[in-house]
Amino acid sequence: MNDFTKNMAQALFNQDKINDLLRKELQQAVNDLLEAELTAFLGYDPYARDGWNTGNSRNGAYFRKVDTQFGEIEIQVPRDRNCLFHQHTLPDYKQHSDVLENMIIKLYSKGVTTREIADLIEKMYGSHYSPA
Repeated sequence: MNDFTKNMAQALFNQDKINDLLRKELQQAVNDLLEAELTAFLGYDPYARDGWNTGNSRNGAYFRKVDTQFGEIEIQVPRDRNCLFHQHTLPDYKQHSDVLENMIIKLYSKGVTTREIADLIEKMYGSHYSPA
């Protein structure tokens, strides 16, 4: 059994632990994907001799926080020296996922009243939303 399977089996009966585990795995997966995207853009792996004296190289990263349905994750978006790399994994300037908004729109389109939607969100998430 791998580590993810063991951790998932331990967290199976606690919703908070499952969300925390999924949040950590999502954060790691997105960061790995962004790093792989920069590697593909530059054409060489980190610390590879192929990249020496090419005129463009890795130049650290900047951090972004994104709200997801599992909680807030911190993303490290890598940079290159010439500022030519543009990541396509995450939408620009977007800091939260649209899961809640899409659910509200779908409920409203099915005929659920705004007061019922506000009550439902308050019961599910514990925060008050105005029916307006």
